[in-house]
Amino acid sequence: MSVKKEFTKGLWEIVPPFRLVLGLCPTLAVTTSSENGMGMGLATTFVLVCSNLLVSLLRKVIPSKVRIAAYIVIIASFVVIVELMMQAYVFPLYQALGIFIPLIVVNCIILGRAEAFAGKNGPVVSIADGLGVGLGFTISLTILGAFREILGNGTIWGVNIFWEGFEPFTFMVRAPGAFVALGVMLALINLISLKLDQRKRRAQS
Repeated sequence: MSVKKEFTKGLWEIVPPFRLVLGLCPTLAVTTSSENGMGMGLATTFVLVCSNLLVSLLRKVIPSKVRIAAYIVIIASFVVIVELMMQAYVFPLYQALGIFIPLIVVNCIILGRAEAFAGKNGPVVSIADGLGVGLGFTISLTILGAFREILGNGTIWGVNIFWEGFEPFTFMVRAPGAFVALGVMLALINLISLKLDQRKRRAQS
C-alpha cells in the first residue's frame, strides 16, 4: 500500500466536505473567515492524525464488539488535548470556534476514518491517511472561509482589500450565505472533476 497515495487521496479524491460530504456542520458554521476555517481544520487534523495512529496501534487489541466506543474514547482524549492547547495558546480563536471544538468528538470524518481505514491498516499508512484527509479538510475550510470573508466583510485575514466605499455582502457571513458558498464550491469541484475525467478519457482513447 503506497503511503503517497494514501496521503494524496485526501487532498482531492476523498476531500471531506466536497467528496465524502462529511463534516458539514463545522464547515457551514465556522467558515465566516479564513482564519476560523484554518483553525478548525488544523484542530481536526491534529485529532484525526493522532486518533488514526492510536487506533491503528490498538486495532488487534480492541474487541470488535466495543470498537466504536473505544474509538470515541480515543478521539475524545485528543479533543481534550487540542482544546486545552487552544485555550492556552490561541484563546481568541478558541472563543471564535466555541462549541465546535468539543464537537470534533462526533465529527463523522474522524470516526469514519478510524472505522474504515485505521482499524484495518498499519500505523504509517494510517498517519498518511489522517494527514491527507485532515489537510484536505483544512484547505477546504480555509478557501470557503476566505470566499465568505472577502464577499461578506471585504477583508482577507482581517485585512481590508477593497476600496473605501465598498459595501460588503453581509449575507455571506450569515447562515444562508454558508449554504450558497458551499453550493458554489461544490459546483466548481464537480466541474473540475468532469473536465479532468474528460481529459483522462481522451488520453486513453
